[in-house]
Amino acid sequence: MPRIAPFEAHHQRYEAWFERHDAAYISELLALRPFVPWLGRGIEIGVGSGRFAAPLGVEVGVDPSPAMLVRAAARGIKVVKGTAEDLPFTAASFDHALVVTTICFVDSPSRMLSEVHRVLRPGGRLVIGFIDRESTMGQGYLAHQAENVFYRDATFYSADEVERILLSSGFSIHARGQTLAYSLTETRAIEPLRPGHGDGAFVVIASTTDS
Repeated sequence: MPRIAPFEAHHQRYEAWFERHDAAYISELLALRPFVPWLGRGIEIGVGSGRFAAPLGVEVGVDPSPAMLVRAAARGIKVVKGTAEDLPFTAASFDHALVVTTICFVDSPSRMLSEVHRVLRPGGRLVIGFIDRESTMGQGYLAHQAENVFYRDATFYSADEVERILLSSGFSIHARGQTLAYSLTETRAIEPLRPGHGDGAFVVIASTTDS
C-alpha cells in the first residue's frame, strides 16, 4: 500500500525540511541536473511537492498523495494521482523519467522499475537519485529511523542493490554520480557532484531502457 499518511498529515513539515537544509537540497539538485535531459517529455515518479521536477524542467508528476500533488501543481507540474507500481499511463509515453528518494517508499522497487520501463520509449532515460544506505548519512537515518515521521517505514538500499535491481529490470547503466559526503547536521555548504559512488550519501544513477 502507498505510504502516504505522513506526507498527507505533515506536508508543511516536509516543505520546511528543504528550507532548513537548503545546502543539502541544492547539492542534490546540482547532482541530478547533468543527467536529466532538457528535451523530450519527462515524468517524475513520486513527484512529492515538485521540489525536483519543477527546477529540472520535468513536465509531468505522479504521486499517491493528494496533499503533495496540490503543492506540485502550484509549481507548474502537470500532476496525476497514482502509484509507482501501477503507473496510469500507456506504454512508451515518455522520453525520460526521474525518481528521487522514491525507491525507499515503494512496496516493490522491481515492480516500480518494470512500470518505468513500460512507460518509457525505447532507449528512454531513467535518472534515479537516492540515499545510499551504506553512507554516513544513510547510517544516520537508519540509526534514528523510528524517530523520523517520514522515514519510519522506509526501506533503504545500497548503491550496489539499486544497480542490481536496475539491471534485472531491463536497464543499462551509463553514469553514476554522488554528493553529500557528511551527515545531514554537518552539511553546511553546497557540495559538488563527484563521479561514482561510495563516498557520498546522495547517489544518482543514469540508465536507459534496453531497446
